[in-house]
Amino acid sequence: MIDSREINKLFCEKGLTLGSVESFTGGLFAQSITAFSGASRFYKGGLVTYATEEKVRLLGICQTDVDKYGVISKEIACQMAEKGRESLDVDYCISFTGNAGPDAMESKQVGEVYIGIADKNNVETYAFLLKGSRQDIQNEGVKNALEILKRKIS
Repeated sequence: MIDSREINKLFCEKGLTLGSVESFTGGLFAQSITAFSGASRFYKGGLVTYATEEKVRLLGICQTDVDKYGVISKEIACQMAEKGRESLDVDYCISFTGNAGPDAMESKQVGEVYIGIADKNNVETYAFLLKGSRQDIQNEGVKNALEILKRKIS
């Protein structure tokens, strides 16, 4: 399994910056990135916009899209990554939206997760259906994000 030290090394070697916008992970991604010294050389910061209204207010996510697709959607993950990249002024921003449980939300099943990644030219989203406890789903979401970043930056 990849750990954030690899991300630290890759971003530093390439002179790139990173930010994050988290929802269901509640800051776990930021914590994993900053767990090792040297993260301040590339990680500019993150936002935890757990409540839907904060996604709209702080990030400028389109309320019409929230109403149409739900906050747990590839469309919102895309906007979170893109608007986070602009707000944090970073080369890459990764976003997390999903349902870690224990109950269905927005008629989305437990474990339905979307991760977005934005750079200045492109935004991609990745959909996952994760299994396990709330903590398992959060941990798996972060693990998947680290793997996505490694592939993207390598």
